[in-house]
Amino acid sequence: MDEKAAQAPTGAPGSVPAIVVMGVAGCGKSAVGIALAAALGVTFIEGDRLHPPENVARMASGEPLTDKLREGWLDAIGEGIAASAEQGQGVVAACSALKRSYRERLSGFCSEIVFLYLEIDPATARRRVRSRKGHFMPASLVDSQFAILEPPAADERALTLDATRPVGELVAAAVRQMR
Repeated sequence: MDEKAAQAPTGAPGSVPAIVVMGVAGCGKSAVGIALAAALGVTFIEGDRLHPPENVARMASGEPLTDKLREGWLDAIGEGIAASAEQGQGVVAACSALKRSYRERLSGFCSEIVFLYLEIDPATARRRVRSRKGHFMPASLVDSQFAILEPPAADERALTLDATRPVGELVAAAVRQMR
């Protein structure tokens, strides 16, 4: 799991970033997203907080979400990204964005989104999710996320990083690659 750029992000110097930190549960989206937003001095959107109560209840009971159930959630994240971009503010959002169609939906709100894919193996993801306290997502759903995962393709605006690396290293690599 090396650092690799699918299509190297090409933001102009001083441009306002719109970054979605993506990957399966347990890859570190929130931790990396919060730290990356702080490093860039931009807004952070926690995608998990935008799930409707029905989605949270479904996942908490061990049922994976369907594409249809994800639509409104993805739209809420996309709207948040677009609102920041329209105000000339950078934004980092944490969102699983597991399928290409989900990334395309988000990009419909802001075409300049760069996806930061935190690549991780299933065993590490399950271990991390099991050790979380107070989160609605059970470790039993990790495999369902890997089952539908479509890593970013070479023609997507994405950067892939090894999610087993420390958060500080991931943020430094992301900032370096985004420039």
